[in-house]
Amino acid sequence: MDEVFRWIEERFGPGVRSWIDEVPAVAQRVSRRWGMELGELFAGGAASVVFRCEWTDGTPAVLKLSPDRALLGDQVWMLRLLGASGRVPAVLAADQDQGAVVLTEVRPGTEAEHLPAESLPGLWGGLLADLHAVAPPEGLTRTLRARCEESLARIGKRLAEPAIGANVSGELWRATEERCRRLLDTQSRTVLLHGDLHLGNALDGGADGLVAIDPKVCVGDPCFDAFDLVVDGAGREGIDARCERVAVACGLDGDRLYEWTKVNATFHAIGRLSDGRDQVVDELLEVAR
Repeated sequence: MDEVFRWIEERFGPGVRSWIDEVPAVAQRVSRRWGMELGELFAGGAASVVFRCEWTDGTPAVLKLSPDRALLGDQVWMLRLLGASGRVPAVLAADQDQGAVVLTEVRPGTEAEHLPAESLPGLWGGLLADLHAVAPPEGLTRTLRARCEESLARIGKRLAEPAIGANVSGELWRATEERCRRLLDTQSRTVLLHGDLHLGNALDGGADGLVAIDPKVCVGDPCFDAFDLVVDGAGREGIDARCERVAVACGLDGDRLYEWTKVNATFHAIGRLSDGRDQVVDELLEVAR
């Protein structure tokens, strides 16, 4: 159990220990209230812990508890928004005051990064077709531009770190910023995006295909939901070959997808450089340049 809660404490600080102590009681309380069978605590992340459970009709489900009630409420809203796609877990119950939500369990639930690489473009194409078919609600103000500007500001600060500044020049970072903003300025087709569709957020749903979790919805260029899959080609078949396959499978403009991939390659290289420079980082930097 200590390992499950480790990320929670790292994110929220030692003050979250009182919340951790209450987790078993809260899990039992909401389970009795919703009439479901509570199972084992089996997973944790930076913002929540997860119990397996069985819903009242026997549906396999998971109970997520989080000390960040606002974040949990936002995730519930986004999952319900994308629910029409059939490609996200269904929300069975939620109580923001308790920081609790019950979702259908994705089975078998294998993360996409552990699936055969040759199958991923086709699976991703089906996933994006269904997700992007959901119409953005009227008045939605969450835009890809705002998401990208936040990322540029946050990641750009890391150039001050010696290991990163030694490998990512100011010139490369400025080129990355300019490319990103140019792509944002030239969006001709926009859709409702998942917004954080990396390979750890796409799970094998068996006959249902890939199922997406933990969305950060916004409206913008559909290529944005595919560029993490393209960058995953680094150290495998190569980013260029992966980009061509993904563009075809997802019905995307290959040139535009590759330009977004250059932006993402810089982001990923910075993320990996904390662990040292390796062959994958070299490939990412080459593409970014």
